[in-house]
Formats: sequence, C-alpha cells, structure tokens
Amino acid sequence: MMIKKIVSFAALMLLSVASVNASVMVNFLEGAPKDSFVITNTGQCSLQAVRVDIDLTNTTGGLIFDTTANGAGVEVFQPFEVTKGDIQLKDKASVNDGDKILSVIISSIQPNASVSFTIDVDDTMRKSERGMIIVSGAEIENGLVTVTQGSVASSGTFGRNSKAMVNMASCS
Repeated sequence: MMIKKIVSFAALMLLSVASVNASVMVNFLEGAPKDSFVITNTGQCSLQAVRVDIDLTNTTGGLIFDTTANGAGVEVFQPFEVTKGDIQLKDKASVNDGDKILSVIISSIQPNASVSFTIDVDDTMRKSERGMIIVSGAEIENGLVTVTQGSVASSGTFGRNSKAMVNMASCS
C-alpha cells in the first residue's frame, strides 16, 4: 500500500513539473507620434522562434497601420521600427500603409522578458472617441493576436484595456 502511494505521488510530481505555463501578453500603447506594441513572455518557459500575428480586421475602430504620408491613414504616420529585442517582420521588408495584419518573428524571449516595436495605428471611423489619429482602448477591442510556436497556434483578443492575453499549450 505504501509503495503504491509513493508511486502515485511520484507520478503526480512528474506531471506537475512537465506541465509548465506558457503565455504571452501583447500590450498596445497609444503614443505620439509613435504607437507601441509590447510583447511580454508572461509564462514560465523560454519561447523560441515565435510568430506573433496582430490582426486589426475586427477591431471596434476599424484600425489600420499608417506607415506612409500618402495612404489610408490620417496626418502623422510611422513605419514599423523595432525598439527592443530580436524581432523581424515575417515575409516582407515593411508593413504596407493601410494593412490590418502584421506578422513578426521573435527569435527568442525568456520568461518575464519583453520585446517591442513602434508603428502608427489609426482608426477609420468618421466620428471617433478621440479623433482618427488617437486610438482608444475601446477602438482596439476585438483585435486578434495569434502566437505560433512550431505547429501550435493559440489566440487571444484585445480588451478595452488595450491588452491581449494568449494562453498557449504547456511547455516542458
């Protein structure tokens, strides 16, 4: 009976050690003249070769990336620029003006570490809460963030607080 309890306890301990939390928080920060996206590894394991897709298609404010003077955005524009970490755009050299989807590859990100980039984001509503060049938390609501590591993808949506939490499959 005692051996059976010891084996059960050991199996339970093995399962709890093997199941380590993996999660990513994406925070949108409205700024002038540049808006920022901060991607933080809020989980307990190192993430390698992570793809992060930010999809503004279903945002409440009809958000777009405003990267050139002569495009769909309003007044101020800013191209994609890495501010912290090893991030690169996936499959292209720049984000096109008026795009609603942006994909980046992060080579690695340790637990509790962040990477970030700047770009201009505008809304497309004729009457918006703070004007078309300033994005409120309510306007980014429902934006989709998908994090892919290997062949496993997990998603989360931006809330009114301008944050999207993506809970991923456990890592070991």
